[in-house]
Amino acid sequence: MAKRKEDTPAPGSPAWMATFSDLMNLLLCFFVMLFAMSNMDEAKLAALVAAMNNTVSVFEAGSNAIGDGFLVSNGVSQLNELDQYINSTGKQADSSTDGEQMEEFEGFPENVTAQQLQQALDALSLQENEELAEEVEQVLREESIGDQVDVDFTAQYVELTLNGALLFDSASAELKPDAKTVLDKIGGILEKYSQGTVEIEGHTDNVPMASEKYADNEELSSARALSVFYYLVDHTYLDPVNLQHAGMGERKPIADNDTPEGRRSNRRVEIRMYNPSR
Repeated sequence: MAKRKEDTPAPGSPAWMATFSDLMNLLLCFFVMLFAMSNMDEAKLAALVAAMNNTVSVFEAGSNAIGDGFLVSNGVSQLNELDQYINSTGKQADSSTDGEQMEEFEGFPENVTAQQLQQALDALSLQENEELAEEVEQVLREESIGDQVDVDFTAQYVELTLNGALLFDSASAELKPDAKTVLDKIGGILEKYSQGTVEIEGHTDNVPMASEKYADNEELSSARALSVFYYLVDHTYLDPVNLQHAGMGERKPIADNDTPEGRRSNRRVEIRMYNPSR
């Protein structure tokens, strides 16, 4: 009679160890998530929540903080209602019970679209850049160059505009001595307030020009932007990696080129401090 082959254990780790490893991985991910949430910037989070509320009505009754929300303020008892709401999502929509529960959770942000979220983020960035522009204007006034530099802002950046006649002679890209004094003060502002990319753009009017050194307005505007770039690199602690420069020629006028005043406004250098969150 043939002998029965004895059962031998399967090679590798026992089955319970795989389940235990999965549990440990889940716990690790859970605590990493808790750690990340504990280090969030509370001021920016509160501002984002306020922006979301004003834009897409995330919270009920005009609440502007997470603690005032419908779910949180009602405590643990609300969790039971939330569980009932989740369990009832598979039922027919015309059920009276489902209708009541949907009304109770009308303020829950489950239908926020990507466009609405983007609008909220834009509103937050616009508010941050407006505050930064006000601080920069204050510093410019303290440095006695407030009338020589125009400050503007969008949701993407804060912009400093310098008139071309302040920085350069006609058809030249060599900085004037007085221009270097102004750029020294602006460099200090950039060192203090810029946290991301700084872009330098040169602009001209539409009057055709040609010289031994520059063939047209495109080359002249590029050379002027590059002159400002080199000066900031040599006289500040700004990281050149974060500095960009470009010549726009006559392609982006801000005034009418048919008048002397308009052409004077169009001959300019713009320095933009981009919001790092954009």
